[in-house]
Amino acid sequence: MRISDLYASKKTVVSLEIFPPKKDKGPESLLDTLQTMTDLRPDFISVTYSAGGSGGSDVTLDIASMIKNRYGVEALPHMTCIQSNPEAAARMLDQFPDRGLSNVMALRGDLPADAAPSAPGPYRYAKDLIAHIKARYPDLCIGAAAYPEGHIDCDGLEQSTRYMLEKEEAGASFFVSQLFFDNQLFYRFYETARKMGVKNPISAGVMPILGRSQIQKMIFMCGVSLPASIIRILNKYENDPESLVRAGIEYSSRQLCDLADHGVDGVHIYTMNRPAIAQGNIRNLRQGR
Repeated sequence: MRISDLYASKKTVVSLEIFPPKKDKGPESLLDTLQTMTDLRPDFISVTYSAGGSGGSDVTLDIASMIKNRYGVEALPHMTCIQSNPEAAARMLDQFPDRGLSNVMALRGDLPADAAPSAPGPYRYAKDLIAHIKARYPDLCIGAAAYPEGHIDCDGLEQSTRYMLEKEEAGASFFVSQLFFDNQLFYRFYETARKMGVKNPISAGVMPILGRSQIQKMIFMCGVSLPASIIRILNKYENDPESLVRAGIEYSSRQLCDLADHGVDGVHIYTMNRPAIAQGNIRNLRQGR
C-alpha cells in the first residue's frame, strides 16, 4: 500500500521509526523488537539508513521486508543522498518490487563523523534524489523530511519551508517532521507550510527524552530548542534513569495526544529501538483519544 493512501483514509496516521542494529549484529537481533512493535499495529514503520549501524541499503531493505512480509505492517525504508550515486540508487530501488515494498523515504542524510570531506555527488540535496526516484520509479510513494524549527543549515524557517515545497514539487507525496518538544512550534510551522503552498500530508515527529546526552545531541546536531518543562524533567531525574524514562514517555504521550486532538495528519514516534517507548506512547495515545 502507498503510504499516501493511508493519510487519505485515516484521521491521524500513527507510525514508528527503528534503526538497523550495530555492525556486529544482523537483522535477526531485532526480531523481538519488531514483534513487539508490529503487535501494536502502527500504520507504518520506517527503517533508517544508518552509516553507523550494520550499514548499507541491504540491511535496511532486509528489515523493511521483514516488517512488511513477515509481520504485515507497511514499511518505509530510508534512502540518503550522502555518498550515493545513480548506480547505487538503482541497485537499491530495483529490489523493491521483489521485496513487496511500495514506499521510500528520500533524505539528504548526515555524513559519518569520521568521513573525509568530499565534493558534492550527483544528489546534493534530497530534492535531487526525489526527482530521480520519481522519474525512474513512478509507482513508488516517496516521503521526505520536514523541519518544524527550520533545518540547522538554513537561514530560518521560511527558507527551510521553501526547500520543503521544492521537495514536494520534485515528487514527495508526504512528509515526516524532525522531532520537537513544543507542539506550538509544530502548529506554527504547519500553518507556515500551508501558506507557502505545501499541500501534502505532514506527520509530526516526537521523541521521548531519555537523558542529558541525548538532548545535547539533539540541540547541537538538529537545532532543537528545549522548553522549560523539559529542563525541569532533566534536572529532577538526572540521577534516576528509570524515572527519567517514565517521565519522558509521559511527556511525549501528552504531546501525541494534543497533536491528535488538533487533527494533525499523522504522528511519528522515534522509538530508538526501545519497545517500551512504542508501547507506552501508543497505549497512552489510544487511551487519550
